[in-house]
Amino acid sequence: MPRKATKDRATYCSFCGRPKANNLRFISGIDAYICEDCVKIAHEILLDEEKTKREFKTFNLPTPNEIKAYLDQYVISQDLAKKVLSVAVYNHYKRIKNPKKDVELEKTNVLLIGPTGSGKTLLANTLAKLLDVPFAIFDVTSLTESGYVGEDVEAILLRLIQNAGGDLDRASYGIVYLDEIDKIAYKPTIGRDVSGEGVQEELLKLLEGNTVSVPMKSNKKMLEQGSFQLDTSDILFILGGAFVGVEDIVRNRIGSTEMGFKSNVKDVTQYTYNDLLSLVEPHDLVKYGFLPEFIGRIPLIVPLHSLGKAELIKILTEPRNSIIKQYQRFFEMENTKLTFTDDALEAIAEISIETNTGARGLRNIIEKSLLETMFKLPTIKIEKPVEEVIVDKEVITSGKEPVIIYTDNLRRRKKSL
Repeated sequence: MPRKATKDRATYCSFCGRPKANNLRFISGIDAYICEDCVKIAHEILLDEEKTKREFKTFNLPTPNEIKAYLDQYVISQDLAKKVLSVAVYNHYKRIKNPKKDVELEKTNVLLIGPTGSGKTLLANTLAKLLDVPFAIFDVTSLTESGYVGEDVEAILLRLIQNAGGDLDRASYGIVYLDEIDKIAYKPTIGRDVSGEGVQEELLKLLEGNTVSVPMKSNKKMLEQGSFQLDTSDILFILGGAFVGVEDIVRNRIGSTEMGFKSNVKDVTQYTYNDLLSLVEPHDLVKYGFLPEFIGRIPLIVPLHSLGKAELIKILTEPRNSIIKQYQRFFEMENTKLTFTDDALEAIAEISIETNTGARGLRNIIEKSLLETMFKLPTIKIEKPVEEVIVDKEVITSGKEPVIIYTDNLRRRKKSL
């Protein structure tokens, strides 16, 4: 209850709790008071909300073709996933911008299924960058059912609100990427499955679109209230996971035998891993360990195939922010050219395939190969200018140091030519 002013007790602001001072003006209500600072903050919040609403109304939504073209600049291959996401995102924000009461359009949450390093997180991150909407990545393995040790599902929305700068209106139409979603599949245990089925039940209220109470730490713009109400109806949820073993469930389903003399046995050996992923259906995921209600809140299931050597080499070199371009930029800052030979690129891709890490493992391979050179280069340059560093296959496979070409050597070589 708000504090009332009495003869024996000072007047307090009902919002921030500060007592009335000589230099602080108060506005009184019937049973409450508010100080001038809280009035100013409340005024700022209202102005920000109006500005956010105006900005979203004039928000220029790209077409599905434009969205995919943007994704093509950063993500190699996965054309089906890019097309499905482009249409899903376009329809999602078109629905928000054009609300009609006669037909209620449900939101389209998306599930990305694919091996580690196939581009699931990159796709979601790139989408959010294009649309300039609040974006949050959350690893669901840290979640547990309410009342148990671990994070509650409301922590997902708290991170989205924080990434929206505390603006609840902006957060209400953001994008959330839930990583490692396959890790919350139901696991038969002796006790209660608080990090599996229990978390699925808790996540349902977020996915289906409800007003959720989000516990909030004190913040200047949030008037230090204990919690806030956030409607998740317009938040797009993209879920991603490797779903190791789901291909076996699909293989058993499509290879099942019909009883009788005219039995039809399909030869499932002809199906590759990528083929099986493309055939995943909702009931396969229920068999994997997910509640039917949970899968029912995810209309789109999108497979991402494992990446081959040619695709990994393209990832290294072609995207706008490719890994090779990033390392070349680091060396440019040292006024040094960095060159990777073709056989070095092939070796990097082959190691990534052997270790089953996909695109995610590429950076680690390069980092290990260049660590000593990056450590020594600034010191070496003081004594002798370095023109170029060349990385060949042996640098990647055998740990040999890259070839360093000094400026003097380069000049001598040009003269001899």
